[in-house]
Amino acid sequence: MLSNAKTLKGYKLKSLDGEIGKVKEFYFDDRHWTIRYLVADTGNWLTGRQVLISPYALLGVSREEQHITVDLTKKQIEDSPSLHSDKPVSRQFEQSYYGYYGYPMYWGGLYGWGTYPHIERDRRKWNTSTQGGKAWDADLRSTNAVSGYHIQALDGEVGHVEDFILDDGTWAIRYLIVDTHNWWPGKKVLVSPQWIERVSWGERKVFVNLSRDEIKRSPEYTYESLPTRDYETGLYLHYNRLGYWLGEPADKVR
Repeated sequence: MLSNAKTLKGYKLKSLDGEIGKVKEFYFDDRHWTIRYLVADTGNWLTGRQVLISPYALLGVSREEQHITVDLTKKQIEDSPSLHSDKPVSRQFEQSYYGYYGYPMYWGGLYGWGTYPHIERDRRKWNTSTQGGKAWDADLRSTNAVSGYHIQALDGEVGHVEDFILDDGTWAIRYLIVDTHNWWPGKKVLVSPQWIERVSWGERKVFVNLSRDEIKRSPEYTYESLPTRDYETGLYLHYNRLGYWLGEPADKVR
């Protein structure tokens, strides 16, 4: 299902043997636009370090109880490789982290999750999988930090990133929520990462291959409800693009 990143912020994290904290933010990669880590706010527990939870350990989101189930024990998390709270996530750290948990490396294959196009949760397949393709380097970005970046259309600025819509099944970022109120009153629209040409991290700008008029005329998005498949179909038709769900395995489509 789809979820707003800011809505998930503050959700409780329930491990196999108790609560470990709350959702603080997410780290995503700038190649596949997929969530790589949930950052936990653990309060007074494990102070001075970033507590990162891979989507491999995220079993489900309960909107009614506002919590996310984590398939780890407190001991596993406490003994995991430590990363200081003021340090970026390096590849060296990730190699230690993935080695500790035994997860398949997401950067070592042809797809967004390495050998697999989606998260493979069957541990029996992990040891027999082969990493096909050349390893690639990912720069991990924070959803909190990228919120506020300006959106640069083909013919000028058009708004700024307000939030992200995540698929909590695949943990892909499906949309950037763009606030355009500085250009025309009160409208929010959705932009897919598929339509992003590049990001200038120094300028804090996201460049999209869309015109300002196309974005202005696109279906309005409101926070009252998450996008339905009918809304998404209309959005993609507006931009004359193929929906991301076309070609996905049937059990992955909402």
